[in-house]
Amino acid sequence: MRSKMLTVAIAAGLGLTSVTAPVSAQTSNKKVSVSASELAQMKAEIQALEQKVQDLESQQQAAQQAQVETAQSVQATQAQVAATQTQVAAATTAAKQHSGDILGGSGGVKWTFGGFLAAETAYRSRDTADDIATKFTAIPFQGGTTTAPINTGTGATTAYPVTNAKNDQFVYSARQSRLSIKAEGDINDSTHVTGYYETDFLGGAQTANMNESNSFNMRVRQLWTAVDWKDYGVHLLAGQAWSLLTLDSQGIIAGKEVLPPTIDAQYAAGFTWARQTQLRLVKDWDQKYWLGVSVENPQTAGFGSSAGPGTKAYTTTTGTVQAGSLYDTLNTVSLNSIPDILVKFAADPGWGHYEAFGISREFTTRVTPTAAAGGATATNNKTAHGEGFGFGMVLPLLPKVLDFQFSGMTGKGIGRYGTAGLSDVTYTSTGAPHPLKENMMLGTLTWHATDDVDVYAAGGREQQDSYLTTGANGLALGYGAAALGYNNANCGVYGLATGCTGQNRQVSEQTVGFAWKFYQGKFGKVQFAAQYSHLARQLFTDAKGNAPTAADNMFFTSIRYYPF
Repeated sequence: MRSKMLTVAIAAGLGLTSVTAPVSAQTSNKKVSVSASELAQMKAEIQALEQKVQDLESQQQAAQQAQVETAQSVQATQAQVAATQTQVAAATTAAKQHSGDILGGSGGVKWTFGGFLAAETAYRSRDTADDIATKFTAIPFQGGTTTAPINTGTGATTAYPVTNAKNDQFVYSARQSRLSIKAEGDINDSTHVTGYYETDFLGGAQTANMNESNSFNMRVRQLWTAVDWKDYGVHLLAGQAWSLLTLDSQGIIAGKEVLPPTIDAQYAAGFTWARQTQLRLVKDWDQKYWLGVSVENPQTAGFGSSAGPGTKAYTTTTGTVQAGSLYDTLNTVSLNSIPDILVKFAADPGWGHYEAFGISREFTTRVTPTAAAGGATATNNKTAHGEGFGFGMVLPLLPKVLDFQFSGMTGKGIGRYGTAGLSDVTYTSTGAPHPLKENMMLGTLTWHATDDVDVYAAGGREQQDSYLTTGANGLALGYGAAALGYNNANCGVYGLATGCTGQNRQVSEQTVGFAWKFYQGKFGKVQFAAQYSHLARQLFTDAKGNAPTAADNMFFTSIRYYPF
């Protein structure tokens, strides 16, 4: 019935006033009449339905429009992101090109300043006449002194002993103040270049003095250029830097050296090091294993005089000549024709740092034989080979709390690379150089008590072996051996000018100290440190069993301002 009525309504909507429809198949056709009110109601329903259809169509069109607008918005956002990324990349490139571009540097160079201002003191119980750096082999004995005349009150002349063993020493020094400048630049994403300059005021020309103005000289500590090819793990260094054998804290990287935390500018007995011009090439594997080779500036730093009743088959022998151009001509330089060659392997397996190294050296003397052996016309050069090997480690026993570092070396002709400066060589009966056997070691324990306070203890020594041969007459000749006739009986007797003729055998030192960074802020860091060291110099044993020791008790203080 409802469908019929809808049919009628539609017919009415088409302008019909009545409609005839079959009622059923079993009845005859009847004419159905629809009243005007019913027709109006049907029209209203049709209009409502049409409105719903229009509403649905409008909603569909709105949804389609929203989808179009959403897609357009996504596209616009993506374009904006791409543009922003382009701007960021351009800004990053510009920043790299102009970062640190000061002091007349070219674009892309980053400059870093470092160093500190120091005001320090040193007290020594036996006067070595040193500044803030101690000459460990110069601790005076009570005996073995020289004498000088003095006029008495009656006008008579007598003699008094000249020795510093009875004198103590106190000195102020600002000379360890330091300035460094580092320039860094990237040639490309994998090639990095660094230049480094470091200086202090521990140079001492003939005019340097403390008379009135306390005038001292600036000197070069380090001055080098390094190129790092990261993709290949290859590193090149050229210039004056810490020797390859100096202990590092990581890999074989310039600037990662581990120095004793001491105030004494000569560091600590047993420390293996040098700072000298070199050409160094290093290869690393994943920044975990490292292998380096370095050719470094040679210099024979100590010639120990030979002694004994044996005669020498030469008139003169020398390993040095007077310094020439650009040197102080009051000094000498050694005869060297081959650089020192060093090889080092280092590993950073994840806990601690470990390294082993070897060194090869060459020594030369210029010898004039005796007349029987040809005399001056037979003057010739004689050479000898020196070598050594060593190892080192840095261990974080308690990470960021307790650190341990150890380094050591043994070999012959290696005295120059120890901080005490024992002799490199002595002479054979023919005047040739003979490298002296030596070993050295240093251990340091550092406790980081707080973020501001470090406490450290160190102990080390350097020791040489004697050398004994026979002279041209078949009698003993050499260095340090008891059979050579040394007499050390009076080394401990004040004022005796004889009876203390032995050679240095060993230097040992024990040190404790602390450093307190009592200010750390945006204006830098200010640190106070104090240190006590017991230093001992021991001679070789003489024929009577005397092996005397001269000890020096030293106290240091330091105030340093690190502005950078």
